Amino acid sequence: MEINSSEYKILIVDDVMSNVLLLKVLLTNEKFAIATASNGTQALAQVDREHPDLVLLDVMMPDMSGFEVAQRLKSNPATKDIPIIFLTALNSTADIVKGFQVGANDFISKPFNKEELITRVYHQISLVAANRTILQQNEELQHTVEGRDQLYSVISHDLRSPIGSIKMVLNMLILNLPPEKIGSDMYELLTTANQTTEDVFALLDNLLKWTKSQIGRMNVVIQDFDLVELLNGVIEIFAMVARTKQIDLRYEGVNRLLVTADMDMVKTIVRNLISNAIKFSSEGKEIVLRAIQKGSEVEVSVEDHGCGISEEGQKKLLHSDSHFSTFGTKNEEGSGLGLLLCSDFIKKNNGRLWFTSKEGQGSTFFFTLPTAK
Repeated sequence: MEINSSEYKILIVDDVMSNVLLLKVLLTNEKFAIATASNGTQALAQVDREHPDLVLLDVMMPDMSGFEVAQRLKSNPATKDIPIIFLTALNSTADIVKGFQVGANDFISKPFNKEELITRVYHQISLVAANRTILQQNEELQHTVEGRDQLYSVISHDLRSPIGSIKMVLNMLILNLPPEKIGSDMYELLTTANQTTEDVFALLDNLLKWTKSQIGRMNVVIQDFDLVELLNGVIEIFAMVARTKQIDLRYEGVNRLLVTADMDMVKTIVRNLISNAIKFSSEGKEIVLRAIQKGSEVEVSVEDHGCGISEEGQKKLLHSDSHFSTFGTKNEEGSGLGLLLCSDFIKKNNGRLWFTSKEGQGSTFFFTLPTAK
């Protein structure tokens, strides 16, 4: 790291004026700003007034030892981070240990060597410079985080809500305007608009939840609930989307299964898996959800008979670093975020997520949840 010496101030503290003058000349030649003090009391006053980046501190002084000055500086939150280099003729192990105990960053023995002194000073100043850079970057990062949070707030309130309203209107139009009334071309346009709106709404919802999860602002609320009731509820929501591709979407299994998990997270998992199954299924196929109890777990599966996933794609799926996505059977676009969110939420609910797939034949995604005790 390149150091601009003129940006840093060094306080020289020594009761011998010749030492002060010599140090001042050496460090001024290096372009450092210099402040001086001839005893401990003056040193503490100069630190408050000059705010030095480094203190060169003599140990043996008449009114207050360098050790005591260091203790006072290190006990003050405003000055505790200022590095201290002791200048001393003391070289016993006990003195050196005491110096480090009271907060010394380095020692220079008297009489000192010019090159050694300059090197040690630059070393401490480089650490100060690095710390200053880190603090500046942290501040910039904090501003970035604040801006990001504001952006997510905009997405949440200013985009998600109106798109949700548009989605509801399009759903109602499709239900009440069959092709016989408005013509097949217009009905196809309406269906495309509805599907696009559904996809955008789902993407915004996934984006918000993924972001909250990654920054630790997603609370996990564990509770007991009937998983079968939840599955049927999500199926009902997606039934109309499935019908637009003449897909039979249904649940097969027992009528009641109690699990312990975060209900909203499980809804998100099921919603994403069903959405993907519809996206990658051809017209006239079926999608079947099943749930069975296996010991202390409930295993849920979402099986489709769509295009399946290539062997290359399977290697990339469920890995956040690869961010794999592809197009659906009607060129529906995907972000790859949904499955990453599912994987993250499953882990937060003490479950597992995996899949089997064969290209051209379909895929089955599985996940587990703990059963209610």
